[in-house]
Amino acid sequence: MIQTDLYVLLPIIVVIAWALALLLVDLWIPTQRKGITAMLAAFGLAVALGLSLAQSGDPLAGFGGMVILDPFARFLNVIILGSGLAAIALAYDYLKRLGLERGEYYVLLLLSVSGMMLMAQAHDLIIVFLALELLSIPLYVLAGFARPRLESEEAALKYFLLGAFASGFVLYGVALIFGATGSTNFETIFNSMGTANQAMLLIGAGLLLVGFGFKVAAVPFHMWAPDVYQGAPSPVSGFMSVGVKAAGLAALLRVFIVALPGVAADLTPLLYGLAILTMVVGNLLAVAQSNIKRLLAYSSIANAGYLLMAFVPYGNQAMIAESNAAMLFFLVAYALGSLGAWAVVVNLERAEGRGLDLEDYAGLGRKYPWLAAAMLVFMLSFTGAPLTLGFWGKFYLFKVAVDGGFWPLALVGLITSVVSAYYYLRVVVVMYMHTGQPEAQGDRWVELLAIGLAVLLVALSFLPGPLLNLAALAGL
Repeated sequence: MIQTDLYVLLPIIVVIAWALALLLVDLWIPTQRKGITAMLAAFGLAVALGLSLAQSGDPLAGFGGMVILDPFARFLNVIILGSGLAAIALAYDYLKRLGLERGEYYVLLLLSVSGMMLMAQAHDLIIVFLALELLSIPLYVLAGFARPRLESEEAALKYFLLGAFASGFVLYGVALIFGATGSTNFETIFNSMGTANQAMLLIGAGLLLVGFGFKVAAVPFHMWAPDVYQGAPSPVSGFMSVGVKAAGLAALLRVFIVALPGVAADLTPLLYGLAILTMVVGNLLAVAQSNIKRLLAYSSIANAGYLLMAFVPYGNQAMIAESNAAMLFFLVAYALGSLGAWAVVVNLERAEGRGLDLEDYAGLGRKYPWLAAAMLVFMLSFTGAPLTLGFWGKFYLFKVAVDGGFWPLALVGLITSVVSAYYYLRVVVVMYMHTGQPEAQGDRWVELLAIGLAVLLVALSFLPGPLLNLAALAGL
């Protein structure tokens, strides 16, 4: 039994143990040699990634059924660990350039990654809450890592206050569901649906939806995202845009598909409105942005709406597998595009937050053609243009909405995608058609990361089938 428990959580245990060991080791690493800390942190995540890929077989429950290891968890863990490795690559030169080179960045990053992974494997509402706090608290600190910059401190305070508020909703929802069913275990909750207090159960589910909506930055729980993304160090913003969304999505799917499918009929109109509102507001407000970090923040909000689109028909048992596959497929496309776009932002950002205006990208196509070409791919993928993985991601999402009988939802998604083309392609126009002298910061690792992710987005668009099959196998 103990061996099973340890095996189920082995990658998470490795990440946490490595983070704590790194906290001690970093004390003996000189300030000017923090690259060693970065390399050690990357090595720890790489080991955990290897372990996640090596784990296979039938689903295994651990710790009395409170956590579970299944294809869904392994799929999400790979995305989360990959985003953590990318965040380390983005951060090393950036922190040194801005005078923020401190080893605790990497320790906090690893602890947040462990919380995200635990969220993907949670099979009990208590574990969901613990994972939520474990991933959030280090991020509150990382958002303010650029102290004493006022914007960074403001971002940390806003994220902390609104995050604590959202955690309260989750905790109150957990309490109501426990009161209605007498348990916090997902399987027991599902088996108690017939005898549970339905009103209390529905209110608890609604409160959980509010908390998870905050984590994935769904409207109207998105207020924190633009300010936090703008004020936090760019590598942190890039990591949050993928890792937090993946963890929030994992919790959303686990709780509502495994434990609470019985409330689907009551929640469907709410999810319908939430998805439409998130797509419309995210895309419309992005049009007005001139700061690239705020633009990507609203883009992240809009993409949360697209993800929720596939979640709307989850009450139809025949649609669950297709919905899961479409959501996970789109999440991969979004993760590659988002991390790549933030890599370009990091490469062009100068000290004290300069180099973040759209006009700072003028002339990028002539002076740094490879970097501009990568950014072009990311913007086209976000738009959903052919020959990018983003095209197939949106295609499968719209197909799920239509197959589930929600064709107006797919129509709204299509119209908002057309709107998004305006602000995404505006970045391309500035890069290639405006004159300027942008200054890249010369971090070859970040540039290689951006180019590599762009190549992946294009290459995978020619072979979407295998990735979709993997996403289908990872379904709940």
